Amino acid sequence: MRFTLKAALTAALFALPGANAFATTITIATVNNNDMVVMQKLSKTWEKDTGNHIKWVVLQENVLRQRVTTDIATHGGQFDIVTIGAYETPIWAKRGWLVKLNDFPASYDYNDLLPPVRQALTVDGAMYAAPFYAESSFTMYRKDLFKKAGLTMPEQPTYAQIEQFADKLTDKSKQQYGICLRGKPGWGENMAFLGTLVNTYGGRWFNMKWEPQLTSKPWENAINFYVDLMKKDGPPGASSDGFNEAEALFATGHCAIWIDSTVAAGMLDDPKQSQVAGEVGFAKAPVAVTDKGAAWQWIWSLAIPSSSKHQKTAKEFIAWATSQKYIDLVGNTEGWVVAPPGTRMSTYQNPNYLKAAPFAKQVLAALESANPHDATLKPVPYTGIQFVTIPPFQQIGTTVGQDIAGALSGSTSVSAALNSAQQSTTSAMQQAGYLK
Repeated sequence: MRFTLKAALTAALFALPGANAFATTITIATVNNNDMVVMQKLSKTWEKDTGNHIKWVVLQENVLRQRVTTDIATHGGQFDIVTIGAYETPIWAKRGWLVKLNDFPASYDYNDLLPPVRQALTVDGAMYAAPFYAESSFTMYRKDLFKKAGLTMPEQPTYAQIEQFADKLTDKSKQQYGICLRGKPGWGENMAFLGTLVNTYGGRWFNMKWEPQLTSKPWENAINFYVDLMKKDGPPGASSDGFNEAEALFATGHCAIWIDSTVAAGMLDDPKQSQVAGEVGFAKAPVAVTDKGAAWQWIWSLAIPSSSKHQKTAKEFIAWATSQKYIDLVGNTEGWVVAPPGTRMSTYQNPNYLKAAPFAKQVLAALESANPHDATLKPVPYTGIQFVTIPPFQQIGTTVGQDIAGALSGSTSVSAALNSAQQSTTSAMQQAGYLK
């Protein structure tokens, strides 16, 4: 009798929609960006359909990078899914730290992924991270403020023009700042923008002998321009502003111009999240000496550490969260303007998305034109636009970012900051074996 009752209860359990007698809990580490917050919210749909559960670890960008890097390098096994990008993926894949993601079901449609995005996450023919959203960078500006001031934003402005516009549109008595740019130190924070600024000023991180170039004239010109512009026309405390802080400033009407990630366009044009929705214009990333490397390439992606104990369930979640089906779910529930951009060709063929996102074609053009293999005026031994795809760069970029944030805050001069950056970078490259 007891056996029969147990069998009946088991049968009833399996009959429940979404019930799973072998439910698994996976732990996901991700960044506290808006698109990831939406993913966390909508993941309840996946949990209900599969019976599995998710433990979320949502972190500020710099903290996420530190926690994930430490865990994966030590094979700690704390996370089943990590949010990483085009910098980490090829390096970690070659070290055997990531699980291959080349066996998703046919419905996933790998061929729908934008070729530059898929290529950036592929090593030796296998994809090791799946793109959640992809971004380049461009210029966002307030159309209403430009019109009132009698200004016209070119299709691709120069940095000299950006400075002229920012000067005219700054009114600090109204907390209206002509320009907002990242200042928070970090290789993926202030150095993401500054890497492109240095590129277009004709600079590079290293010459062909891997000798650091941080005291070269292009670096001096670019960083002096940045610091002077931000002191004149930027918000106070800018050395603490990363992507999220700058996005909040722009969305609440405090910035006339912002040069940053194309992913911000969806949030800024969404009246549920932005006070300036409908008044935001978009142009290409500015240029100076050259147009090479003026706009970055980044892909926030989901990957599985080889130390994960729940790889099968983790793969199932990633296949769901990076699918066109998920993009449709976001569009139909949260609004098409905030659908994850930059990953699939079908998104840019979807009339619902194109109608809701007037910036869609500009974003696609920026993504397709970003070339990490030809991003500098002079030849370099590395790939990457706003980062250098070598293991020591994570430490190097963050240290240099701290030096430049010091110049922005006024605690040191640009010259002293770059000299310090040159010394620390030279030391790091010697320790890593790139320099004798």
